[in-house]
Amino acid sequence: MTAADEGTGAAGLAALLRPDGWALLGALPPYDPDRALALGERLRADGVPAETVAAALTQSRLRAAARAKLGGFADGMLFTADGLEQATRLPVAARHADRLRAAGATRVADLGCGIGVDALAVAGMDLAVDAVERDEATAAVATVNLRHFPRARVHLGDATGFPDALPLARPGTTDGVDAVWTDPARRAGGRRVTDPERWSPPLSWALGLPGTGVRAVGAKVAPGVDHDLVAADGPAAGWTAAWTSVDGDVVEAVLWWGAAAVPGTRRTATVLRTVERDGATQVQEVGTLSDAGLPQAPVGDVGEVLLEPDGAVIRAGLVGHVAAEVGGRLIDPSIAYVTTDEAVSHPLARAYEVRAVLPWGLKRLRAHLREQGVGRVTVKRRGSPLDPEELRRALRLSGDGEATVVLTRRAGERVVLVCDPLG
Repeated sequence: MTAADEGTGAAGLAALLRPDGWALLGALPPYDPDRALALGERLRADGVPAETVAAALTQSRLRAAARAKLGGFADGMLFTADGLEQATRLPVAARHADRLRAAGATRVADLGCGIGVDALAVAGMDLAVDAVERDEATAAVATVNLRHFPRARVHLGDATGFPDALPLARPGTTDGVDAVWTDPARRAGGRRVTDPERWSPPLSWALGLPGTGVRAVGAKVAPGVDHDLVAADGPAAGWTAAWTSVDGDVVEAVLWWGAAAVPGTRRTATVLRTVERDGATQVQEVGTLSDAGLPQAPVGDVGEVLLEPDGAVIRAGLVGHVAAEVGGRLIDPSIAYVTTDEAVSHPLARAYEVRAVLPWGLKRLRAHLREQGVGRVTVKRRGSPLDPEELRRALRLSGDGEATVVLTRRAGERVVLVCDPLG
């Protein structure tokens, strides 16, 4: 058994949940990997049981890692390593909960709740939540994490037992479940599971949840989910697929059904950004795009400006929407870059001034950059097999200037764009 197992397994959690274990965890200094070994040795020398020491240090490490997703809430929570890996960022989980509340939900079943972050957000919206988890240790962690919310209950059981194991809302009442959130496990043995039917529970099970009689369903899926899933003749026809990014990182895709779906919309992209305001860190929405009335984007030559849409926009297949909104065009039908003939901006894309468009060739590119006095480059690629780090080494530049080098295709041909960021 590894130290991580001792910290997140049933025995380690039991040790931490005793008064002395909980007090030890709360008294530990901020986690420092360089001092953890010495701290553990000192605690054991002071008579603290080795199992309690391992559990406390593991949880201290996981809490430190969790702050990026959960902020200060992490300091009062317990974790499993896999549960933290899959856990939703708290600001994003709050958006899930708000969407369910706006859909009219009053009691939400979180099926496969993991460590309970989404259930925590639902409870924070003053909604009742029934969190179901089949792994005993993980269910114990969720119980601890939801301890401050009297309307949150954790049930040890299989998510696929719904709705038999939980009461459904009856018409005109609020005493039963009327909405479902589910985040199937998409990792096994430390690796991602790409086949949706091998998720736990499988995607086909999640798509059957509308048949249980609830008013709204949210099902988290992999960001690479196929767009055909929500096509008019797809297995999730009538659902809305929503991609979300935070600070440029695509963090999730969710399928929404019923009162939580957007009528007439199959795909949306939402971009969030972390900002500092009045001394506090906040996550704010930059904007949202949808495929409602999506125009056909034209294709043309590279202009004065290159726009790189946010990853959520690309995943949702909404690059053409950005092109239409700025009066631009694609440089290739299969490449997610937009170009315009004049300076423009879009909140969901980063803009670059195009200095030069060159046919691909290492010697040609090196000569051009040296002539321009460029010594430092940021390499981006889309539609190119070249490795950015290998290209930087091969260029052997030494000037004082900087540039962004974009490896891509134009009308099917490999080209290099030399650019400067705008704004």
